[in-house]
Amino acid sequence: MQVIPAVDVLDGSVVRLLRGDFDEVTRYGRDPVAAVQRWVEEGAALVHVVDLDGARGGESDVALWQRLGASALPFQVGGGLRTVAAVEGAVAAGAARIVVGTAAVWDPGLLAEMVAAVGAAPVVAAVDVRGGLAAGAGWRDQGRPLEEVLAGVGGAGVGRLLVTAISQDGTMEGPDLGLLARVRALAPESALIASGGVGTLAHLRSLAASGLAEAAIVGRALYEGAFSLAEAQAALRTGPPPPQSPG
Repeated sequence: MQVIPAVDVLDGSVVRLLRGDFDEVTRYGRDPVAAVQRWVEEGAALVHVVDLDGARGGESDVALWQRLGASALPFQVGGGLRTVAAVEGAVAAGAARIVVGTAAVWDPGLLAEMVAAVGAAPVVAAVDVRGGLAAGAGWRDQGRPLEEVLAGVGGAGVGRLLVTAISQDGTMEGPDLGLLARVRALAPESALIASGGVGTLAHLRSLAASGLAEAAIVGRALYEGAFSLAEAQAALRTGPPPPQSPG
């Protein structure tokens, strides 16, 4: 299972939110490109970049994409990608993948147009779930039933889902394996990326052992020093520790 570090960007700074709450912000740096560079230098094959201003306001920071692309860094980007032109612009700027939330939830027809414009491979549907509903619009809407959203995403030709348990996001209390299992049952052919709640190496091991996800996005745990990226990658290579013998 791949570990993908997260770089969330708000007002030009690297931050983490707690459960998506813009009033619960922890700041970790002032240069998002330097943050992406750091994770790549530490061994990340891909970095997850979220434009929180774009997610909240609906208009992406094109200059951020261009800076990342000019640095030739491997990144996937989300936040404010609500038009075909925005998706095309992100791919043209160098994004390896683009993460689409609002269209995935509310407009599968538009999502299908995005797939037609850039191909299915780079498109990831964000499935951000709270109380059984998948939310869009920067998690500020009420959302739609998960089953309906997944049906629309599949019909649009998207085969990779980024699944976030909003109640776990930024808490470091552990991933929501139940949610992932439910999404896997509803979308058995889709590749899943897990997001939200990872706080320990044991969390990563249990997620890998479940076989539910091809990758996990990790944010606060890395920034807070709960473990390093190298430690996470080593833990996943070696698997769970052997059971201790009694006595």
